[in-house]
Amino acid sequence: MLQRLNQWINDRWPLNQLIEGALEEDVAGGASFSYSFGSAVLFLFVLQALTGVFQLFYYVPTVDHAYDSLNYLRTQVPFGWLIHNLHYWGANAMIVLVCTHICRVYIWGAYKRPRELTWLIGVGLFLLVLGMTFTGALLPWDELGYWAAEVGTSIAGTVPVLGIYIKELMRGGGTMNQLTLSRMFIVHVALLPGLLAAVAAAHLISFRTTGNAGPWNPKKRELSSPFWPDQVYRDMVVICVVLLVLIGLSVFLPPHFTGPADPFDTTYHPKPEWNFLFLYQMLKLFPGSLEVLGTAGIPLVGVLAMLSIPFIDRSAERDPLRRPRMMTFGVVVVAAVTTFTILGALSHPGAPAVKSGSPGSPPTAIATAANAKKTGKIKAGKALFASQGCIGCHKVNGKGGTIGPELSGDTLSGRSKAWLAVQIRTPKKHFPTTVMPAFGKLTDAQIDQLIAYLQSVTGKGTGASKAAPASTPTAQKTTPKLTAKEMKEPGAAASMIGNAPHGALIFHEKCQSCHGSQGTGHVANPGSADKSVPALNPIDRALYSSDPATFAHNIDLFIQHGSIPAGPHPALHMLAFGDSHTLSQQEIAEVEAYILKLNGVERGQLVHPGMKPEHFFLLVVGIFLLVGIGAGLVWQMRR
Repeated sequence: MLQRLNQWINDRWPLNQLIEGALEEDVAGGASFSYSFGSAVLFLFVLQALTGVFQLFYYVPTVDHAYDSLNYLRTQVPFGWLIHNLHYWGANAMIVLVCTHICRVYIWGAYKRPRELTWLIGVGLFLLVLGMTFTGALLPWDELGYWAAEVGTSIAGTVPVLGIYIKELMRGGGTMNQLTLSRMFIVHVALLPGLLAAVAAAHLISFRTTGNAGPWNPKKRELSSPFWPDQVYRDMVVICVVLLVLIGLSVFLPPHFTGPADPFDTTYHPKPEWNFLFLYQMLKLFPGSLEVLGTAGIPLVGVLAMLSIPFIDRSAERDPLRRPRMMTFGVVVVAAVTTFTILGALSHPGAPAVKSGSPGSPPTAIATAANAKKTGKIKAGKALFASQGCIGCHKVNGKGGTIGPELSGDTLSGRSKAWLAVQIRTPKKHFPTTVMPAFGKLTDAQIDQLIAYLQSVTGKGTGASKAAPASTPTAQKTTPKLTAKEMKEPGAAASMIGNAPHGALIFHEKCQSCHGSQGTGHVANPGSADKSVPALNPIDRALYSSDPATFAHNIDLFIQHGSIPAGPHPALHMLAFGDSHTLSQQEIAEVEAYILKLNGVERGQLVHPGMKPEHFFLLVVGIFLLVGIGAGLVWQMRR
């Protein structure tokens, strides 16, 4: 049957002839594992395409569903974790192998005549791969990808003359929004893969036209061996090793859940993807007006240098020891990129400088003038608050309307200036069903005055008030009964998978004063049944569950709606962090992930893995060993 099908195809299309043409070729200098990097990169491209297409069956490219849709694939779909993790690590491996392949070609001098065009096309492939990693990082719409894209597009915006247009084209406007995600999505899944496939085909055609450069030693180059089976066998060994390593990384080092993107998160330290860290770190050498040299000058010079290499080094000599200038240049570039990448990965935000007038610093005339200016701004903001009709809906210090929430006390605690500015101009961005009108016609100065006034009556956004510290009644002997208000459905945070390390920072700021370090403390709470604020580590068994979704649901009700501990007159009670918008849903999700982790439950643990990852890895290793032994025996027999 197969023979008849093969004959039918060959009668209409020269399939066998094409296969023979691809396999029947002599490899100059003989088969070598050093020639297998290109084949490994081609394999990774195919793997990325297959795993990417599979993810499209579940991925939803919207800012409110992208993160959750990928997490559903990773935790709920059998072997979805494997598909996503292979795609993640495959992208990183592709960068490493492409760079290794370029270095190998450079050292071998394989860019020289008549292979200049092959080198130039290879540089194009390298740039396209970088583009794929940049656009793909944003698609999960998580903290890591969001801020990496924020940094990357901001760097692009510093390009002279065209920078602002490039930035707005990439973002779909001045800020990161749904248009940004949509544009990155279409570029990542349609435009760049098509270009990459076309350029890869051109690279293969150019390579097959000029042939393999072979060793730089002329005597060794006189030797040869057939591409099939000698080089194919070595290529398959390398590909299998690469695949096994990727599966091992997917099993034992899965990508972290970094939490949903929060544009108003001021605690996250933004960095680009690791392969752009060298540029990020180098920018620090060009402060102020010199910044454009780092953002535009260095990348441009780097690309032009790569493109010009075949035309600068035009001698026929390929021995690296006889090309000292080119080899020194290559070593310096690789060392610089490696060093700046490591420094960028290790860099942390510096401690803020002590401002004049702050505790521990003497007052100055400048500080006094600044305080007077701030007081005037608050007074102007108070007048605006009344003249714009805000007082008709919101109470301040017990005076005003009741349509909106009271703005004094803890209502706006923890909200940044950026969040307040968006809330005033376009409140529906935060709360789509709000009846609050948009005050988009106010000037920036007026917005600044309003914010100064609001912060003056809400504790300047520094956290919960001392009158009602945050505590979670979750480790009491008798779990408090939920009120009718608390019996509402949980907030959106309950269905999100947060970032536990980030949640630890929020917990330290908002919760530690009552629940103790890592949730183990027992702060006194006179008037409550237990006389103290309950600990969260370990948590009350009535709230605990080994199922992360159930566990998060149980504690989400308290964090969202608050609670009063059992007892006649408890001094402390749980704040409604969700209802008061003291914490965003993203921040609540991350606090929940941290509380789960304190109790030994991973918020992103696999629910339906298909097979335990460790067992799957052992199975794959066994299959690879059997296939490898069988292939080795066949290869020896053919030889």
